[in-house]
Amino acid sequence: MPGLLFFKQECISIDGAASLQIRSLLDRQQFSDPLGEAAALGISSAHWPLFGMLWPSGLHLAEAMALRPLLEDETILEIGCGLGLASLVSHRRGALVTASDCHPLAGSFLLENLRLNDLPPLRYCHGDWTPPAEQAPTGLRRPRVQGRFDLIIGSDVLYERDDIGRLPDFIARHAMPSGEVLIVDPNRGNRSAFSKRMASLGYALQNRILKSPPGAAVNYSGQLLSYRR
Repeated sequence: MPGLLFFKQECISIDGAASLQIRSLLDRQQFSDPLGEAAALGISSAHWPLFGMLWPSGLHLAEAMALRPLLEDETILEIGCGLGLASLVSHRRGALVTASDCHPLAGSFLLENLRLNDLPPLRYCHGDWTPPAEQAPTGLRRPRVQGRFDLIIGSDVLYERDDIGRLPDFIARHAMPSGEVLIVDPNRGNRSAFSKRMASLGYALQNRILKSPPGAAVNYSGQLLSYRR
């Protein structure tokens, strides 16, 4: 990993699963892009550290995957995985998981967190939602996401407007004809537009309200969105 970065390591409790040792960035002030890899991918200095933080939505997705029944030979893709809590939980349960993110350091953090938890290798791919015809070479030694998956999962991936539908189109390219897309959204304003595009792809939506219990250290309000076709 590039120098001049500060980290922390925490034991993260996950309802329904054993705890995980997770290395993350110390805070949102961390930044290091000496080779310009992030800049070439369109990642600004303000957004650069976000992949390396622990977010409540990521924890809720990990808890959902801890309780979800495992299906035989089911393939799972996590999009915008960041630190990949949900991928780590599913991987430890024996699921066939591929983690993906567009950040140039996400794969390195995932590798370190696998080591900290004595877990075997987990497949990681560069997850660029840009249409293939518009994708420029990344310069990264990571394969791009390829193939189709039975289940696609993500947390807090509806953080910006997507007027041309890049994320739904990415899902359409990599989802099996019948399957599920599971998204945890902290009540951002882009959920309605995303759901309409998913409906146009043949997905029916079921949602579950997520709220922090009384007295919780972090006040969270969001939804677990399950799209099926």
